[in-house]
Amino acid sequence: MTFDSEAFAREYATKYTVILAFLLIIPLVVYLMVLLQIDKAKVELSLERQVQRVLLSMDTYNNDEKIYKFPRYKEFNTALYSQNYETVFSTLDFEPKDYSIGFYQQKSHYYLIYSLPNQYYFSSKYLLVSTVHRANEIYMFALLGTLLILVTLFILSLRLLKNFSKPFEAINQKLDDFLKDSMHEINTPLSIININADLFANKYGDNKYLQRIKSASKTLATIYDDMDYLIKQGRVEHKVQTINLSEFIQNRVDYFKGIANLKHLLIMTDITAELNYDFSKTKLQRIVDNTISNAIKYSHDDSSIEVKLSIKNSKIVFSVQDYGIGIDNLKRIFSRYYRENQTKGGFGIGLNIVKDIIDEEGIELEVKSEVDKGSLFSYTFPKS
Repeated sequence: MTFDSEAFAREYATKYTVILAFLLIIPLVVYLMVLLQIDKAKVELSLERQVQRVLLSMDTYNNDEKIYKFPRYKEFNTALYSQNYETVFSTLDFEPKDYSIGFYQQKSHYYLIYSLPNQYYFSSKYLLVSTVHRANEIYMFALLGTLLILVTLFILSLRLLKNFSKPFEAINQKLDDFLKDSMHEINTPLSIININADLFANKYGDNKYLQRIKSASKTLATIYDDMDYLIKQGRVEHKVQTINLSEFIQNRVDYFKGIANLKHLLIMTDITAELNYDFSKTKLQRIVDNTISNAIKYSHDDSSIEVKLSIKNSKIVFSVQDYGIGIDNLKRIFSRYYRENQTKGGFGIGLNIVKDIIDEEGIELEVKSEVDKGSLFSYTFPKS
């Protein structure tokens, strides 16, 4: 029942951040692609200028000179190729994959191939100029921009949702306090009813009217225990202790026999003796009570219920089989406040509590049901 505003704010701030970031990062990606295209164009322009510098150097060469010192540049590498792409001169540190005229990118190498006039530049036909370039600044800008967007969105969303959740937290606290007070008020008259019913039975004997009072009291007590568990969930640590499951389940069956008798239900048991297990008694009672009480609630009159406790594959298995109306929607029965049959009463929280417990404790649950034929709930406890 506790409303955790911090968890609420973190969860939804993360979701909103992801959604909004996705919408905002799309234009950032487009902008990044534009920047990369501009950067690539700048590299191509620098290579074209370098081609002109090399051509100018070769144009100034006097053929009377025996030696020509090819210009070398720190940021650029150069190569000359013949008509058949044979290397005439090269300072390249990589092997180009394409020798066609044009501008190319090969990983971090950018190169431009230029066609020379025939038989003019040392019998060369093609000039290649290359440079190594990495758009690190652009990628760093994109990374920092993305991080800035994510952090800013998360902080703003977190603050907004914290303020947004405050009214719900206040309402939840008031509701929580109301339920606590209500549970306290219910507990006292419920105890008085049980005590006086037992005293009346001892003095005047049992009868069908007294049995109905006791049955209604036990049903109310089960609902009370569910509500009490729900209120304390997450706040109270349930102590684990060694429990004799055989005795415990038999006692719970005996407890519910009075309710079953009003519908003329026969509860048959097949309980293996002296099965001990380390578990929380509170959690175990919620599992057993809700399963048996549901079996009684949804059974046809004058039918039977089978409660079994056994060992299967070295694991303890607790099962309850009824022959009642069955379950139409197995996927929804564990949802809070869902009731398969609105005429049967209850708040729809029992099986939701059971589902929380078995998920926490690693208990396997198998449910088999057929409409108008009954249901089987089978719990397999992990090895302790």
